[in-house]
Amino acid sequence: MLGFLVSVLVLTSIIRGHATSPTAAKRLVIDTDLFSDVDDAGALLLAATSPSVDLLAVQSLAASAILAHYGRTVPIGIRRPLTNATFFDSWFFELSEYTSKVAYHWSGGSLSWGHAEDAWDPVALYRKVLSEVPDHSVTIASIGFFDNLSGLLNSSSDIYSPLSGPDLIAAKVSELVIMGGEYPLDYEYNFWGSIMLTNVSYGNASLATHVVNSWKGSPITFLGFEIGENVTSGLRLINKGPHGDPVRAAYIYHGYNTARLSFDPLTVLYAMEGLSDLFEIMSSKTDQTQDKAGAEVDKRLLQAAWYSHRERAFAPQEL
Repeated sequence: MLGFLVSVLVLTSIIRGHATSPTAAKRLVIDTDLFSDVDDAGALLLAATSPSVDLLAVQSLAASAILAHYGRTVPIGIRRPLTNATFFDSWFFELSEYTSKVAYHWSGGSLSWGHAEDAWDPVALYRKVLSEVPDHSVTIASIGFFDNLSGLLNSSSDIYSPLSGPDLIAAKVSELVIMGGEYPLDYEYNFWGSIMLTNVSYGNASLATHVVNSWKGSPITFLGFEIGENVTSGLRLINKGPHGDPVRAAYIYHGYNTARLSFDPLTVLYAMEGLSDLFEIMSSKTDQTQDKAGAEVDKRLLQAAWYSHRERAFAPQEL
């Protein structure tokens, strides 16, 4: 039995309007598998342009290019070993690799094109960031695999902190928000899809097991597959967004001008705002609720792209 609070946000969201900005920016780390699906890019757009978020770190090369476009210079962690392998969609045979294109055409930020080796080791970056913040002040949004969090849990004292990984987490993290699973009883890609340690094929669920069963101190909130499976977004950004926007380009490169499911944008919005104004836990879900959620994510993506520091002066009156 888990010895900490675990809440499961199992059903789709109700939209009631924008959350008001807190008095202090929310400290956020985003742990993302930014390579296969484009909703990770949408999630980064929302976090990077929010005045109520202090984005401390992102664990994934294209992330630096995206964040730099919106005026965020954020340290980037990349798992080792580094590889030049291009993502190939061998599952649906419909999704295009997009991250290398974005990283090349919008190169900049804390990690420029051709210098992936300068990225932080993810565990070292976690330990440095957590050691420098007040206790119980950081929200971690996990919208990818669990290699980095498992490594953090296995870490010991170092130059950044005398605390072990579990003790550092317990001291500094206020909430872990996970996009993963399907509820009440099922699994999904983020829980078993990591190939970094198996190096052969999909199917490494041990990392998710380790993180969920070893986490201590802060609550975990799970947003499952069902929260985004019928909520699409991105098409308004494609059709009406600024042409120089990297996330708009990512959606075009990835899905060939089609909307995408919204797992990661919804998860990051919950990590940013909680249940207060955007989400509430429901006993059932409806198509009307899903339509409202998709419309809200679409609106926010479009507004965020136009109101970035580079585009604000050219935003149309009607978004």
